[in-house]
Amino acid sequence: MSVPSVTIGIIDYGLGNRRSVEKAIEKVGARAVLTADHEQLRAADALVLPGVGAFPAGMELLRAGGFDELLRERVAAGVLLFGACLGMQLLFEASTELGGAEGLGLLRGEVRALEAPGRKLPHIGWSEVRPRGDSPLLAGLPDPSVFYHVHSYVPHPADPAEILGISDYGESFASIVGDGTVFGAQFHPEKSSAHGLRLLANFAALAARQTA
Repeated sequence: MSVPSVTIGIIDYGLGNRRSVEKAIEKVGARAVLTADHEQLRAADALVLPGVGAFPAGMELLRAGGFDELLRERVAAGVLLFGACLGMQLLFEASTELGGAEGLGLLRGEVRALEAPGRKLPHIGWSEVRPRGDSPLLAGLPDPSVFYHVHSYVPHPADPAEILGISDYGESFASIVGDGTVFGAQFHPEKSSAHGLRLLANFAALAARQTA
């Protein structure tokens, strides 16, 4: 599996499986740059925002490093952005977690607790994702695909057209989202074997086309 030459900047803000994401991106044939340096991130063809943990802490770290404004700047310039797990949640306007916090606001909607009565939380393990629509981010993936999830909160996009994939755990929830420039996955693609690598390869290919 390989993609055209493209450089993907990984935001190193202190949260997430950053090295695992770096290795997965390199495995699909793209150049990965894991850095907190704004100029290196500005030079990248696309960006990835990883993340694990709580939404308020994630936003606090992004703001402390000036990454919130950097991400808004790059997205406004048309640079593709992919958020993974907590990184996906941070793309939205707000979360109710731990009393609530404002997000990046790059996608409209709110992140709320997963409604899973009688089931253990966090939701940990492999879950099917059913594609919705015909996004190039999902090219070549089977219906359903399986990805590795670890989370207790889920996004509720304001625009249903931005829901690209749906999973079920107690309730149906948006597991993949995107508006054509900003994309996200509630799962960890870097831990999701062949399907996760395919998703990252598709993102890299989109970035290569965008910069061609």
